[in-house]
Formats: sequence, structure tokens, C-alpha cells
Amino acid sequence: MLEKEYEFFQKNKKEFKKKYLGKFIVIKNEEIIGVYSSSGEALKETSKNHKMGTFLIQEVVENDSDYIQRFHSRVYV
Repeated sequence: MLEKEYEFFQKNKKEFKKKYLGKFIVIKNEEIIGVYSSSGEALKETSKNHKMGTFLIQEVVENDSDYIQRFHSRVYV
């Protein structure tokens, strides 16, 4: 899940660095649907209109070595 969104990010990260360096972008269906200053803000705002697990939040950083894949699972009780 979200492999398509991550591949879209990887293919376009050079362009994204020029436009969104230091920001958190939200990708859904190979489209940027939001740009935010923090991951928390990105999650809060995007989850208002989109189901969890249907979008990718990715920080845009300068060095490729700074990219880490993180997988989060939210459990609601």
C-alpha cells in the first residue's frame, strides 16, 4: 500500500526539493494534495478529508541519505 505514492515521490524528488525543501508533502494517487510545515499538521489536516492509509506524508530534505522509510500503525481502541 502507498507504493505508487512513494515511487511518485522518488521519481520527482529533484523537482520537489526545488519547490518544497524543508516541508512535508502529502501525496495521494500520484498527486500532491497538500504542503505543510510539520508532519503533525499534515496528518491532522489531510485526515479531515481523506481516509487514513490512503495517502503518504513525506518530508522533503536536501540529502538522500536523510530519507528513512517509516511505517506507522494506528490502533484505535
